[in-house]
Amino acid sequence: MTVSQLIRAVCTSLDFPAAPASRRVSSKSASVAGLLLSGAGFQPQAPSPSESLFAVFGAAGTYDFNYPEMVGTDDQLEKLNYPHALRRFSGPHQWAPASVMDEALAWFRLQAMKSGVESRDDSHIAAQMAQESERARALEQSADLYSAWKEYRQAAETFTGLADAATLRARAEALENDKAVRDGAKRERQEFEDQVRLRHEISSGLAALQQNQANRTEVRASIEQQITDLRMRAEREKREEKLRVLKRALGGVMVEAMETGCRLLDQKDARKARDYFELASVAAPDSAWVLSNTAVARAMDGDRKGALAALRQAKTHSTAPVRFVAWLKDEPAFERLRGTPEFTALLELPSQP
Repeated sequence: MTVSQLIRAVCTSLDFPAAPASRRVSSKSASVAGLLLSGAGFQPQAPSPSESLFAVFGAAGTYDFNYPEMVGTDDQLEKLNYPHALRRFSGPHQWAPASVMDEALAWFRLQAMKSGVESRDDSHIAAQMAQESERARALEQSADLYSAWKEYRQAAETFTGLADAATLRARAEALENDKAVRDGAKRERQEFEDQVRLRHEISSGLAALQQNQANRTEVRASIEQQITDLRMRAEREKREEKLRVLKRALGGVMVEAMETGCRLLDQKDARKARDYFELASVAAPDSAWVLSNTAVARAMDGDRKGALAALRQAKTHSTAPVRFVAWLKDEPAFERLRGTPEFTALLELPSQP
């Protein structure tokens, strides 16, 4: 098992998405040599002259609802002169692929060499510089000049002090004056604004649903329809620049509903928590995480049939059947279901091929 695989194995749980990074990581943390962010940022602090800055490597899926946050964190790290890098990959809010984890560890080695913590390894430096240069050239050849410009800038910063980065820096400076790069920056800002706009009305409805208003049923139905419309738009959209905004907004709605539902469940308000989990399932009908929590809320709310239906769906979509079955055996909410034929069937693991 590689180190990157070990990191992912440690981080993996019952089909849950990537856990958010701490928002309270401080530049004053003397024990921190580096920080690996996957799908969530933090608020970096300006150091005092006597403090050293740790290196930060971030990874974010292009469909991740936290993508704007990761870009914002990276921009802030740039302003505060932290050693930093951000790797984008195609995907939603999830742990970064193994290849990105490998890249992160290789990048941290480069930072260790720059700081003198690790001895210089010329073969490692040359290999990583070749990969970074090729990635930037590929983006440039694909006509994605904005991403190419970012890649050249990042590579130049990474290898300054380790190798001759003049060619990388010169290419970044040349692209910076290209209209396509300026347009790309404007387009990205517009995408972030559109994501906020798409979520705003639904978020307002989710907040209102916590109140005990007389028309609660109508409020929930309205939110459900809005989420359905957003999901259908995403399913029909063919243009990548529109699709990623829709998927980010939809993912944000799902997580907002889930976080509210989990908080209500902690407060033992299963009835309201159920509303939020079921609305989250409208946004992400195939999520084992959402379906599992829906089953818990339904069971706590006395809906035996509904809980079993959600569990059957969750098992179908689970990517970790052994962990799923272990969770079923331990979850207190299912105490009254244990021993029934329907629940016993859920404990059966799929036969190995």
